[in-house]
Amino acid sequence: MSRHHGRRRWHTSSYSSGEGSCVEVSEGDRVLVRDTQNRPLGHIEYSADAWTTFLDGVKRSRD
Repeated sequence: MSRHHGRRRWHTSSYSSGEGSCVEVSEGDRVLVRDTQNRPLGHIEYSADAWTTFLDGVKRSRD
C-alpha cells in the first residue's frame, strides 16, 4: 500500500449514499482505492487492467 501520489482526482460511486461510508477511486494508469473514513491510512493500488476486470465482474454479477 502506497501513501504518496501527489495531486489526484478522487471520486465516489454514484450509488454511494453520501454518508461518508464508502470508497473513493482515483483512476489513471494505476487505479487507487481508499476508504473515505480512513483516508490517512492510504490506499490500495491496482493496474488499470485489473480494475477493469473487477468492474466487468461486478457488472456481470448484477445482470
